[in-house]
Amino acid sequence: MTVVLDTTTEAADDPTGAAELASWPARAGAFAVDMLPGAGVVATAALLALTAPADSWQRWLFTGLGAVAVFAMAVNRLVLPGALGWTLGRALCGIAVRRRDDAPVGVLRLTLRELAHLLDTGALLVGWLWPLWDGRRRTFADLLVRTEVRRVQRPRRDMRRLVAVVLAATAAVCVAAAGAGYLLMYRSERAVDEARRQIAEQGPRIVEQMLSYHVDSLAEDFSRAQALTTEGYRPQLAEQQEAVQDAGATTNEYWAVSSAVLTNPEVTPHNASMLLAMQGQRGTNAQDLKFITATVRVDFVKSGDGQWRVANLTVLKKPAMTQAGQ
Repeated sequence: MTVVLDTTTEAADDPTGAAELASWPARAGAFAVDMLPGAGVVATAALLALTAPADSWQRWLFTGLGAVAVFAMAVNRLVLPGALGWTLGRALCGIAVRRRDDAPVGVLRLTLRELAHLLDTGALLVGWLWPLWDGRRRTFADLLVRTEVRRVQRPRRDMRRLVAVVLAATAAVCVAAAGAGYLLMYRSERAVDEARRQIAEQGPRIVEQMLSYHVDSLAEDFSRAQALTTEGYRPQLAEQQEAVQDAGATTNEYWAVSSAVLTNPEVTPHNASMLLAMQGQRGTNAQDLKFITATVRVDFVKSGDGQWRVANLTVLKKPAMTQAGQ
């Protein structure tokens, strides 16, 4: 009686026969064909996007490439089974996802199954190995959404050739993206090095000219200083110049005694920052000269005409003033 009951139960639970169930190697091979090419493109695009300058068109380009790869993977895994009956990898291996009653699986159930694979992974990958000892060769995802993977007849077309073409195409995309990323990063690094060199050479002179003025040519010197700044910083400088005039301007000369260009990520092909130690003198009478020392940080922006201009000046160490002869 016990033997009869066990046999009956197994027959009811296995209406199609265990021989039709897909083997674990076939499932693993199909999953690899479906996921690894797209994952390779996504990984390549993600690495290139992270190394590209922030908010640059290169970063958006590589991000878009990764998004296209994710979309293609979703179409293959979720849409093609309903439209054609198989994914690329499953067609190659001759398997398909079915409901327990052997009915086709819709997009919604397939989507839930893909999400449920997170449980297979989260359980220390035990869920992926569960088909090795489960009687119906199911993963945790299959158990949750009531699906099985069964052997089916392969499509008539040469799937090996199609898979080879897809693999070759994705490999070519990865290589092309990596090559393009290398060239773009190389050009970007060259541009950054050139920007650093220009700021190291021009930056101190620009700041000296912006801060220095003579009482006999005050208007011309102030106008020249404003021309050395960006439109955003110019009103602030003009306000400071007006305050100098109202207080009774006198000759003011500065020169940079030391400077240092701040390193990445401060420097881009169009933006750079510099620390400067400044010394200067104020006054026209040799007996009344006042000597000045100050430390400033200056932010530079390259304008459309290719000239570097001051975008901001921050005093880090308040100017110290000493009288001549002291």
